[in-house]
Amino acid sequence: MGLFFSRLTPLQWVICGVAALGFAFDVYELLMLPLIVRPALLELLSAQPGSAEFNLWVGLLYFVPAVAGGAFGLLGGYLTDLFGRRRVLVWSILIYAMSALAASFATSIGWLLFFRCTTFIGVVVEFVAAVAWLAELFPNPKQREAVLGYTQAFSSIGGLLVSGAYFLIVTYADALPAIQGGHEPWRYTLMSGVIPAIPLIIIRPFLPESPTWQQQKVAGTLKRPSIVELFKPEFRRTTIVTTVMFACAYGAAFGALQQAPRIVPGLEDITSLTRTEQEQTVGTVQLVQEMGGLTGRLLLAFLAVRIVARRRLLRVFQVPGLLVVPPVFLFATTASLPVLQVGLFVAGVCTVAQFSYWGNYLPRVYPTYLRGTGESFAANIGGRMIGTSFAMVTTQLTNVMPGGNPTVQLAYASALVGLFVYVAGFTASFWLPEPKSEALPE
Repeated sequence: MGLFFSRLTPLQWVICGVAALGFAFDVYELLMLPLIVRPALLELLSAQPGSAEFNLWVGLLYFVPAVAGGAFGLLGGYLTDLFGRRRVLVWSILIYAMSALAASFATSIGWLLFFRCTTFIGVVVEFVAAVAWLAELFPNPKQREAVLGYTQAFSSIGGLLVSGAYFLIVTYADALPAIQGGHEPWRYTLMSGVIPAIPLIIIRPFLPESPTWQQQKVAGTLKRPSIVELFKPEFRRTTIVTTVMFACAYGAAFGALQQAPRIVPGLEDITSLTRTEQEQTVGTVQLVQEMGGLTGRLLLAFLAVRIVARRRLLRVFQVPGLLVVPPVFLFATTASLPVLQVGLFVAGVCTVAQFSYWGNYLPRVYPTYLRGTGESFAANIGGRMIGTSFAMVTTQLTNVMPGGNPTVQLAYASALVGLFVYVAGFTASFWLPEPKSEALPE
């Protein structure tokens, strides 16, 4: 790691720092939902946890914002290629910060859903623009791989931060100013999403535009991006396979891993605790899972410059994930809490590392004029729209799964979905094209 970062200029260090902070708080915003969805619905919805209506709204809060984010994220990728990486970055951060603040004041389930949609839109656009921006600012292949890998690792720092913030907010909520006449921790957690966006909004407008994009724009040689281009013969296989595999990675996260916070309160040794103690335990379990995600991202960053074959690198995480994720949820309700935490840690390593993988892989398979659009299609159509729909699949499967109570049914549904997406992703990897060279295609 030191070898690749020792030659960075002061400005490049600032760029890496700002990118890392942006990745961290993208995930901070997204991973609020598994923590706050249960208590938020208890306040805003007159339905019992485990009921068909409750499960429906959990699924909707996962799926509808993802569809909105996917649709607008695809547009954001197009705009990133059309108007530049930096400009789109700044606007996307502003959108998700203001949306997070507004969501904390929601008075109905409909308004909460609306502002989660606008939050998701800002986050997914920011990710695509940031990856294209970073990739083009570091032309040296090995340095680029290291920068993309290690800055994306900060995404999991965002997961750790939101888990820690939730634990503290649950503990000290009564001492905070009232929101909508109460001291509900889920509201303060949503509100906290606006804080990290402030320094990003201030700093990013002063950072340089991608020189590759800027030079082609000024010279008039930058082709107009088009989604149709993605399905021309030279890009078709790449587009289809990466979209499917991105969907499988997100399917594992949303259809299985992010269901764990709703499983924990129903465990036999947790149900007797007070509500505050239950939510503290949920925060602790989420923290352990995010530690696994951080470990996976760091491991991916380390291996990305050492394993040349991209398919081989991906399978380092796919194969263990296939063997670990389904059993973790199959036995979640019968294992002790420490055993479940260990299983979720390993599941986090194998699943979350794949998100960083795509941030390294996709810039190498699309030319400059199509880079944002190609990344956006795989990430938003595959990941955000198709992949996150597995959260809805899990919540609806829960209603018909065997088991003595809703917690067991949810765990079994998560195990089944986890098995399906890991098998599908591993199968699709055999058709994944290897990049033609280490240099970015022009």
